[in-house]
Amino acid sequence: MKELKQKALELNSQDELKDFRKEFIFPEAVFGASDKKGPSSNERSHLYFAGHSLGLMPKGVRESIEQELEDWQKLGVEGHVHARRPWVPYHENITASFAHLTNSKASEVVAMNTLTVNLHLMLVSFYQPTPKRYKILIENNTFPSDKYAVDSQARFHGFDPSQAVVELRPDRDNGMTVSEQALIDQIKEQGDELALVMLGNCNYLSGQKFPFEKIVEAARSVGAMVGFNLAHGIGNLELSLHDWDIDFAVWCTYKYLNSGPGGIAGAFVHEKHHQRNDLNRFEGWWGHDKQTRFAMGPDFKAIPSVEAWQLSNPPIFQLAALKASLEVFDRATMPRLRKKSEMITSFLEECLIEMCGSSLEIVTPKERGSMLCVRVKKNPKQLLEDLKHKDVTLDFREPDILRMTPIALYNNFTDVFELSKIIGESLND
Repeated sequence: MKELKQKALELNSQDELKDFRKEFIFPEAVFGASDKKGPSSNERSHLYFAGHSLGLMPKGVRESIEQELEDWQKLGVEGHVHARRPWVPYHENITASFAHLTNSKASEVVAMNTLTVNLHLMLVSFYQPTPKRYKILIENNTFPSDKYAVDSQARFHGFDPSQAVVELRPDRDNGMTVSEQALIDQIKEQGDELALVMLGNCNYLSGQKFPFEKIVEAARSVGAMVGFNLAHGIGNLELSLHDWDIDFAVWCTYKYLNSGPGGIAGAFVHEKHHQRNDLNRFEGWWGHDKQTRFAMGPDFKAIPSVEAWQLSNPPIFQLAALKASLEVFDRATMPRLRKKSEMITSFLEECLIEMCGSSLEIVTPKERGSMLCVRVKKNPKQLLEDLKHKDVTLDFREPDILRMTPIALYNNFTDVFELSKIIGESLND
């Protein structure tokens, strides 16, 4: 254990991103285990490893939102044009950062709506089944909202979800994850019945990262569309959405992107689809040509970009919070974040194995982002409660999974050591 503690200190000293920790506010002691009062800022009073669920608050968020509150107070409706950051084009403040995070063209990404709303909008356009080609391939343990969405879309088109929605088949010992070959084989097995491959690029329950480029290649070989849910990918993994040639992607921003609870979501549509006339699309006034939008004409004229999928003007305060966080990402850059993410997640795995031994099973494979999902022999719900009273934040997912995420922007290697030590002690009590 001493060797791991020393290793943590050495890794902290070598961490080129360590100063970004100071730009986030750690929660106060929620259950009273700490003597500290109020948010702990740079000093750790709370081990926060739930960034896969809700990221920490960047310090710049308060100032960013307060600016918009002040402009609303002073300007009223004129803030749409005369605010310091005018509200009408406000969502465009996010575009460049989204393009960097996803390696996309600016015309392919937009901040709008919420995640499942965006997923439905994309399915309207990219799930256009025929009597023969009607199946959707999803994860076996997909996030429930994704399953509800694809099931309802299948029913809307007159298909039985039990026949139209096909789940991946786990082929590894833990019963949760899928080998690359099994995944590719299943795509080819569905053949010309497969209309859409719709996967989370990093699974929410197992933490498995899927091989994006190979999925696209296999899907194209059978004539299927491809979309990704990047809820656990954006801000976590390096992405190349344009070059991967996927058709669409959707994501939320309150996890790794730290936009706050219920933060605005994002969407990607490859530029090859922007001016297609044969796609179905639900439309609203914010997707109308910007030059003539306020003429309030009766006929829709699409913006020639992903912005055509917008429905309504977006919430400014949510955009302001997201903008403050993305400014941090722009400075940190995804290559550096991913490099640290791989190191700190591997160190977490090393510490858990050393301090917990056979008391837990790490189900997340080596193909992963910065999240480890574990099964524990001790009652996981009780363990979670015990950890809460020790100022540790993880989360539980049915039936028996604890998830923990070392976030490269604000967790350090000592946090990882302390977390593993506390879990080990709790399991052995």
